[in-house]
Amino acid sequence: MSINKAIEKLENQGKKHNLPKIVEINEGLSKRWGTGTCVIPDPKEVDALMKRVPDGKVTTINNIRAKLARKHKSTIACPITTGIFSNIAAHAAEEMRATGKKQITPYWRTLKEGGEINPKYPGGIEHQKKILEREGHTVIKKGARFSVMDYEKKLV
Repeated sequence: MSINKAIEKLENQGKKHNLPKIVEINEGLSKRWGTGTCVIPDPKEVDALMKRVPDGKVTTINNIRAKLARKHKSTIACPITTGIFSNIAAHAAEEMRATGKKQITPYWRTLKEGGEINPKYPGGIEHQKKILEREGHTVIKKGARFSVMDYEKKLV
């Protein structure tokens, strides 16, 4: 993403698409997600939850989705848009760092299912691994993937 493109998306996607939005889970998706409602969050909501993870702790994208679903009294939060918006938040954080901002969203603390480091976040696995280890986490390799060891004990 080019400079400030992710910041602009983080700030404007919600307004542009009238988010958050609650939709019924249609018949085609009900096989995968069950029945009920699905919240499509505002990217700033995802970013706000990512910002709340303190040093030494982690969360998962599925935990963020569960919090969003509860907040909006919905059955689920959309896994696709929540994942996209966490990626936008991560890239916006690095754009902010590039402009000299010190307090950025600690995106490296938001893991995939099973405690796996998200390779799509800025700097890839090696960058996040270095930060996570500096914060006291142990990162282990499982096949081709990297995960935070005992991440369940460090969840917020």
